Amino acid sequence: MYFHEPVINYLNSIKYPSQEKGKKSPYSARYIGSMVADVHRTLLYGGIFGYPDDKKSKNGKLRMLYEAFPMAYLTEQAGGMATTGRKRILDIQPTEIHARCPVFLGSKEDVQDLISFYEAHDKKASS
Repeated sequence: MYFHEPVINYLNSIKYPSQEKGKKSPYSARYIGSMVADVHRTLLYGGIFGYPDDKKSKNGKLRMLYEAFPMAYLTEQAGGMATTGRKRILDIQPTEIHARCPVFLGSKEDVQDLISFYEAHDKKASS
């Protein structure tokens, strides 16, 4: 698998939730194939949309200016969060017109849960 460790750990935690974390049932994956449709579904029904960076696409695949930023803005206006896993998407300063970034957006609870996996990974890596 090409995903980095925090993404793999997060996906395992929502697919196989432990009773300790209080999650009632496992998440199922949905993939419509169009970012706009997938984000629309996430806004309507909840959950999290993710298009992470990986070992092959080190900066992610979605372009900031016309994919990540508009969907991040809409998600935040709807009361959710949008992050790269380490940084709020709307705080990123693009360095080129086609700059790319990883994207995770959805409900605050789900996105904060994902961020906790990145924080744990970074803490472990720095010690």
